[in-house]
Amino acid sequence: MIFYTDEESRTLRTAVYGAMLLVSHADPGPVLEERFAGLRALTNLSPDLRGVLGAARPSVPAGTDEEIEPVVLEALRSSMKTLTARSPEDAADFPRAVLAICREVAEADGVVVDSEDAMVARIEGALAL
Repeated sequence: MIFYTDEESRTLRTAVYGAMLLVSHADPGPVLEERFAGLRALTNLSPDLRGVLGAARPSVPAGTDEEIEPVVLEALRSSMKTLTARSPEDAADFPRAVLAICREVAEADGVVVDSEDAMVARIEGALAL
């Protein structure tokens, strides 16, 4: 098991849960369905990362979507740097896993709209180092 500092763990939670939130807010829809779809999709992450996410409450910034987005995108970039340094295997899998989670949230209501696709693309961009 890989040890992450409290700050790194908080950043990872902000990245994953924040990405789910941004996609959910991109198209107002069935919030509970989207939340459950995202939580079910956490199985895409490695056991180590699921442990980090489950160790504390989700860290999601407060504010409007316009205020939250840059914080979450920076958390995604920072998470990639941390994972690259500490766990190259997790760093290789993290983008795929986060994007799978985002797609599950977007598809929860059966329809993916352009605003959701655009948000997923911005998240994907933040995950590319």
